[in-house]
Amino acid sequence: MRRPFLLLLFLLMASMFSACAPRQKSYRPVSYDSAAQSELIAASYQAADALISQAGESLSLRHPVIIATLVNINALEESSPLGRLVSEQLGARLAQRGYKVVELKIRQKLYMKRHEGELMLTREIRDIAQQHNAQALVIGTYTEGADRVFLNLKLTQIESNIALAAVDYALPLDMNIRALLYRPGR
Repeated sequence: MRRPFLLLLFLLMASMFSACAPRQKSYRPVSYDSAAQSELIAASYQAADALISQAGESLSLRHPVIIATLVNINALEESSPLGRLVSEQLGARLAQRGYKVVELKIRQKLYMKRHEGELMLTREIRDIAQQHNAQALVIGTYTEGADRVFLNLKLTQIESNIALAAVDYALPLDMNIRALLYRPGR
């Protein structure tokens, strides 16, 4: 009688411990070809193309554009790897289309918060714009919803603060996007 009880107790404890064991994430290999077809890159490029199209002749190829890091709409002083990556992709697409893009990462007079990116004070934006004779600034926000991330971009004329173009779009809150929203200390 005692042996079956001990066996049952052992099996019960083993099942409890196995339930507490960390689960292995299912690994699905990604090929270089499929990674190159990233929908995030395509969405960012499409958003940049929409800004260019809307701005029309208001946006000149002769004068540079500044790309600011996208920030969390609920905490405008915060960004994430997603905000920084989308900003990089927007800048890449503008450069591919022939626009001059000011590279902010090599500047030393930026207001930068650790892990946040190129968040700048207004007067510093104007100083950089003046030094480079920049015509416009791409600014943007993002916010996390239940199953997607919503993004808003504006191409803003620096001198007047008037939006020349604006784009709203959403990204699915999949594993990759969720990982890019991670911020240390969050």
